[in-house]
Amino acid sequence: MSDEYYLELSENPVQFENASSVNNVFFDEANKQVFAVRSGGATGVVVKGPDDKSSVAFRMDDKGEVKCIKFSLGNKILAVQRTTKSVDFTNFIPDYPHLEFSHECKTKNASILGFCWTNWNEIVFVTDQGIEFYQVLPDKRTLKLLKSQSINVNWYMYCPETAVLLLSTTVQGNVLQPFAFKTATMSKMSKFEIELPAVPKPAKLSLSERDIAVATIYDQLYVMYLKHHSRTTNSPGAEVVLYHLPREGTCKKTHVLKLNTTGKFALNVVDNLVVVHHQSSQTSLIYDIKLRELDTNVNVHQPVLPARSINPYKIPLTGPAAAPSQAPVPCELYSSSWSVFQPDIIISASEGYLWYLQVKLQPTLNLLQDKGKLMDFLLRRRDCKMVILSVCSQMLIGGDKGNLSVVATVFDKLNQVYKDYLDAEQAYTAAMESGPSRSNTSYKRPVRTQAVIDQSDMYTHVLSDFTERKGVKHKFIIAVLMEYIRSLNQFQIPVQHYLYELVIKTLVQHNLFYMLHQFLQYHVLSDSKPLACLLLSLESTYPPAHQLSLDMLKRLSTANDEIVEVLLSKQQVLGALRFIRSVGGHDNVSARKFLDAARQTNDTMLFYTIFRFFEQRNMRLRGNPGFNQGRWFR
Repeated sequence: MSDEYYLELSENPVQFENASSVNNVFFDEANKQVFAVRSGGATGVVVKGPDDKSSVAFRMDDKGEVKCIKFSLGNKILAVQRTTKSVDFTNFIPDYPHLEFSHECKTKNASILGFCWTNWNEIVFVTDQGIEFYQVLPDKRTLKLLKSQSINVNWYMYCPETAVLLLSTTVQGNVLQPFAFKTATMSKMSKFEIELPAVPKPAKLSLSERDIAVATIYDQLYVMYLKHHSRTTNSPGAEVVLYHLPREGTCKKTHVLKLNTTGKFALNVVDNLVVVHHQSSQTSLIYDIKLRELDTNVNVHQPVLPARSINPYKIPLTGPAAAPSQAPVPCELYSSSWSVFQPDIIISASEGYLWYLQVKLQPTLNLLQDKGKLMDFLLRRRDCKMVILSVCSQMLIGGDKGNLSVVATVFDKLNQVYKDYLDAEQAYTAAMESGPSRSNTSYKRPVRTQAVIDQSDMYTHVLSDFTERKGVKHKFIIAVLMEYIRSLNQFQIPVQHYLYELVIKTLVQHNLFYMLHQFLQYHVLSDSKPLACLLLSLESTYPPAHQLSLDMLKRLSTANDEIVEVLLSKQQVLGALRFIRSVGGHDNVSARKFLDAARQTNDTMLFYTIFRFFEQRNMRLRGNPGFNQGRWFR
């Protein structure tokens, strides 16, 4: 059954004390930390992060209800908001006094909606009348105002990965003003408007923060708007509208994800896939914005795969009351108590669990029948290599030429990625070898992702096993091997000799010597020394292979020594001598191996002929009409 589910919750979730009347739970999206605050902190605050190193436990005085609590980056300074006027700070830096200090917002009559840490010592207060950007000076226990901006704010959203703050402005709330932060600087980005399905009269706040999410997809920042259908229109269902938000330039509507249903939804982004959870049907949909039929200004997308539930998850019973025989309790998926955070976090405060949402690629193989589209989908995923190789193996099981065009399409898609990586690696190497300059300072070494399937991967995991599979027609096997070589040649990728060897061995195994001869004669198989050596080894099975090998070595023009060795091994001593004279290498060749080969023929006249040839050569090289008996041969 687990093969049906392409989404799952992480196996080892972050566990914390569940929310209750005495325990409040907070989540910090920047540090991915859960704060469990008991009795306002008086009886303890436990902070759980993605790993044990970021876990912290401490106590603080109960000075009222905690509205917001977050550590700065690196857990250096704790900030706690208890009122709408001020934020309290506590140093957690080693060797600094563990004392609390407070700071009020500078705008009179303003209410603090919340705050965001943008650095270990820089913080933004978001008020209903604007934002205030501060530097925290822990040694002086005070804050220094760096910059402020007055603007009416309904609500805000912060993306820690890009340090971009999004403010909802105007009466309807659909004009969004972004700000970007970088060490001690705050930049105002271009504001943009979210298109509402209907304009209310009189005007009122119509865009809720529940319908907005900010996430990075394929290294680009997007604002995702969950657009519910208007009751006055015949809309088929809700949709998710993606607005691309560049650092410079205007924000534009670029993608629309069709949900084809209505109800309550939540959004995650996992491995560059937009995941839309639908509560009433308890299913999820995934969308890949790079999978599109046509590249237009606004691309409309349908789900990549059929709707499926998250893989059922069971919560193990722990604690003194749990008996060893008690079975784990099934977790209620798509619970109303779930909170979803970007990019891939799901929290159940009532159960005390934080999960990371994960995509399983193996189940997608049976759900996406179009192999070309499947390959496009898999090549963009993080852990794709072994799944892609299994797809390649599976598509060859059929063993008939009907799907050879599909095989060709898959090979071309793989080799396009392979070629792109090789070109990037070559460009980087060339830039580094040319020395430092303005033009190559921006070059970064290309990262070899799992999508790069090279020839050794294909040979080891797919092609070598495929050629040995029983019940597959040998013509189909050869056609597949040649199709892969054709694809490599199309992308100008040098073919490794072991692929040619696989073709030759397959041809010999099925006694297809005529085809082998044609492949070599018309240079379908590129010349190489390893290939020539393989042909030599086939001489007992296919005698013409000896001459084919010699012809190949001669064409290489860098294998003269190998040709001589081959001829001498066949006792073709005069042939070897004629060859080295034809290529002009006889002045440097060793006479001893020629004499040894001539002696083994038991032909006295041949031995004498070879002896005289090298005797005369050595005299000519020394410029001496006589000869020194002790220095005949080199």
